Amino acid sequence: MGNPAAGKEAVTRNVGGHEVTISNPGKVLFPKPKYTKLDLANYYLAVAEGALRGAGGRPNMLVRFPNGIGAPSFYQKRAPESRPSWVEVVTLRFPSGRTADEVVPRDAAALVWLANLACLELHPHPVRAEDLDHPDELRVDLDPVPGVKWPQVRQVAQIAREVLAEVGLTGWPKTSGSRGMHLFVRIERRWGFDHVRRAALALAREVERRGKGLATSKWWKEERQGVFVDYNQNAKDRTVASAYSVRPVPDARVSAPLSWDEVDDADPEDFTLGTMPKRFATIGDRHAGIDGSAASLEQLLELSARQEKEGMGDAPWPPHYRKQPGEPPRVQPSKARTGARVSKFPLIEVSRGKDKKEALAGLAKWKKRYPKVAKLLEPADVLVDQMRGRSSAWYRIRINLQHVPEKLRPSPRKPSPARRPA
Repeated sequence: MGNPAAGKEAVTRNVGGHEVTISNPGKVLFPKPKYTKLDLANYYLAVAEGALRGAGGRPNMLVRFPNGIGAPSFYQKRAPESRPSWVEVVTLRFPSGRTADEVVPRDAAALVWLANLACLELHPHPVRAEDLDHPDELRVDLDPVPGVKWPQVRQVAQIAREVLAEVGLTGWPKTSGSRGMHLFVRIERRWGFDHVRRAALALAREVERRGKGLATSKWWKEERQGVFVDYNQNAKDRTVASAYSVRPVPDARVSAPLSWDEVDDADPEDFTLGTMPKRFATIGDRHAGIDGSAASLEQLLELSARQEKEGMGDAPWPPHYRKQPGEPPRVQPSKARTGARVSKFPLIEVSRGKDKKEALAGLAKWKKRYPKVAKLLEPADVLVDQMRGRSSAWYRIRINLQHVPEKLRPSPRKPSPARRPA
């Protein structure tokens, strides 16, 4: 890894009969382990079979880190106009009405070409390029709130597995490559996005009920406790890092497919760009059988219907979607109006940054300014939000002052750094 001989001279590889050039192969993408762009390309070559099982044949949004994980990244829905003729694209239409030609990787050469663009992650849509209207994958995204440890994520994964099995579905677990876990579920291509999302919401609510405080289906961050089961990852236009994706974290972790007998002992830190090729060569792809497990959503949709009869209708959608029929008021509980404006949760914004590191630095300054308040905060009181702009992400940090006596609560002030990144 990190071959210094690569230098700045381009390297050309013949991959499956296609010539793929890796420009500036010695560019360091991960400063701590010194993994380079060439290392990234070699990684995706080593795990190509598994990576293509997860992202191949699907339109992929590009998430690019041209100057490594310590510099700004950007989202790119539209495939670069300058691309090899053998790189396939398909036209997607988004809820906004806009369209984009997105990349559809079909072979290892396409993965290496994406690595040359410094695309660390593979972000496929849950549909095949041949049928963009009917997902063949339901995605269970288990996202722990701040302060929740990995063992609780594993507990919730086992609960979700049980619920899925009872409705005739098979969940295939993998680490997210960050703090959470994903269960991917192959489904028959019979339902549109709205039905798949509604099924995912029913699952989330049932996991919350059985978890008794371990999990939540609540959309608003200020209401969440435990592990959030993010049903909205199944809305149209949402993507999730797929199996074998490299994540933009300092140790270059990857999203690792697991067997269920590995879940209770697995540690996300064990799966990295450096370690995964050996694991793959030794045991192969833990998700090798996933495409043979497609099943019906009917029982999960029946559960959704029962929940609706019990008074549980739709839940909030992501903010950039149009208001949906039957959706509850799309307003944070702390901003809800009941005659006069009453805040259920005392939230203040304390920091903004062009990346998470900068936002956390602003939080540190705020804590130094209010040390007595900082000591009273629980881990879940610190809300770190990734905000997506037109072409890049930025971060904000809010504090829930629910555990702070009113007389000690500081007044809101301009977030530090006091600017919204472009």
